[in-house]
Amino acid sequence: MVDLEQYLPILIFLFVAAALSALFVFLPMGVSRLTGAHKPDAEKLSEYECGFPAFEDPRSQFDVKFYLVAISFLLFDLEASFLFPWAVSLEYTGWTGWSAMVIFLGILGVGLAYEWKMGALDWQ
Repeated sequence: MVDLEQYLPILIFLFVAAALSALFVFLPMGVSRLTGAHKPDAEKLSEYECGFPAFEDPRSQFDVKFYLVAISFLLFDLEASFLFPWAVSLEYTGWTGWSAMVIFLGILGVGLAYEWKMGALDWQ
């Protein structure tokens, strides 16, 4: 027979997490409506993530520089995520691990130099 009292702390944790999540989502919206800070206008409702209106003709031309910079960010962000475990385990991997990471960083450096030379990082 399963003792369900063991699951009570997990259930309490889930209820507290759900309540705090709802509080952090709905409390600012309610406060902004009560204080009068909720005044949408064209500038507040405009696009700010991608730089061009989302609801236009899908066949219109757009600049792909934003996507190139976003992909570059993801690439070098992943590089940083590989550097942290490597630095922690360097004493166990020794010279083999160090040389593998130098080769990895060299390949990324060549990629960055190529990207820079081709003008993918220039923002007009």
